[in-house]
Amino acid sequence: MSNFEQFQFDFYQSNYTIDDQEEGCNSYGSDKNLSESRRSQTEKQPPAGGFVPSDMLLSPQSYTGQILQPTCSSDTLSQLGYVDGFDEEPPLLEELGINFEHIWQKTLTVLNPMKPADGSIMNETDLTGPMVFCLALGATLLMAGKIHFGYVYGMSAIGCLAMHALLNLMSTSGVSHGCVASVLGYCLLPMVILSSSAVVFSLQGIPGTVLALFIIGWCSLSASKIFTSALAMEGQQLLIAYPCALLYGLFALLTVF
Repeated sequence: MSNFEQFQFDFYQSNYTIDDQEEGCNSYGSDKNLSESRRSQTEKQPPAGGFVPSDMLLSPQSYTGQILQPTCSSDTLSQLGYVDGFDEEPPLLEELGINFEHIWQKTLTVLNPMKPADGSIMNETDLTGPMVFCLALGATLLMAGKIHFGYVYGMSAIGCLAMHALLNLMSTSGVSHGCVASVLGYCLLPMVILSSSAVVFSLQGIPGTVLALFIIGWCSLSASKIFTSALAMEGQQLLIAYPCALLYGLFALLTVF
């Protein structure tokens, strides 16, 4: 036997000899016996479930547990800060900083210069009323044939910056830009009355000049009263009223001329 045949014999090891394979291939009866022997061996093998312990085979009704589901009580939600529904949520206008009661109180304070102002309310940075009054002033000037929206907003912005710097120098507590803009804007309401009068009749005469001076004094008195009560500047109302009169005098010039 050569080396190559020895290698094949060593590599392909089998229990059958070449003679047995040739006899098996030539005889039909031997193939039939071989298939029957294999079938009998298969029938004698135990089923696969026979090797599994009986305690591990569970019937469909043997599991009596329940599926865990998260449950939250009302006390748990209240402790976590959750609110049941929208009943306890604040209104949308209050979240936006729009309080109609405070707007009405500020408007009444401006319309009545002799009424004492509430410093806690007047110190708020509410710009809803000032924006409405500025739009009303521009609209009434437009009805009189004067397009001065840019002048109204420009002078309002410059006047708020100047008054903010002046009040910070005069007061010890200081004041914010929003508070100054809110007070000056609310006190612009009498100037809207003057511009509404300009729609009906001309103000370029002695009656119109007297009315304009009265409105300027009204606006400056209301603004100085509110500033002194909100910033605790008693005894300095005349010092605050003078620059306020200069600012409202510019609006009066726009209205008259």
